Amino acid sequence: MCKGLATLPATCLKSAKDIKHKISFLLQKPEPQAADQKEIKEKTATAVTKRVPNAAEVEKWKESFCHVMSSEMGRTVFTSFLKSEFSQENVDFWIACEDYKKTPPSKMATKAKQMYQQYVEADAPNEVNLDAATREKTRREIESGGPSCFDEAQKMIYNLMEKDSYRRFLKSKMIQEICQKESCAAQEKKGCDWLDSRQVLAGGA
Repeated sequence: MCKGLATLPATCLKSAKDIKHKISFLLQKPEPQAADQKEIKEKTATAVTKRVPNAAEVEKWKESFCHVMSSEMGRTVFTSFLKSEFSQENVDFWIACEDYKKTPPSKMATKAKQMYQQYVEADAPNEVNLDAATREKTRREIESGGPSCFDEAQKMIYNLMEKDSYRRFLKSKMIQEICQKESCAAQEKKGCDWLDSRQVLAGGA
């Protein structure tokens, strides 16, 4: 272990341990959902729990909501945040819509009905916040089971997350702790580099 750690504030060392623990805790398996979505989430969570976000990733997330949603790490951390706000169904629905577009045509009609019953219809188990007109339009669209039948509903939920949850996500304690951890890591590296330089100079004297 680098001796430079001894020169760092205790809060930095504690922060590095705390953030790893909290991220691991938040990325535990979610409540039971549709089998296909559960499998996707488990695969993603397994890959992401091997590391925590770095400063470069977080800076990208701050640039736009698009960067969060286009990154597996971003979606997973954002999902953990929504879970803490009891609104995880929004990102689950968005991911389900993306997955639906890749469904074989022969299975689209059945899957569309399942998604409608799970997320869209009134009093659905994971009902998302849609207005009555969009809900009704989606109901009519799924009768054809085409690849675009959830497009309008998906766009509405995306905009809702971007204008509402995303802003709170950037100000959340989770993001602040990730940034603090990166700042402490930078201080640690600087301290180690300084100590190594002194040792080299001392050795050459």
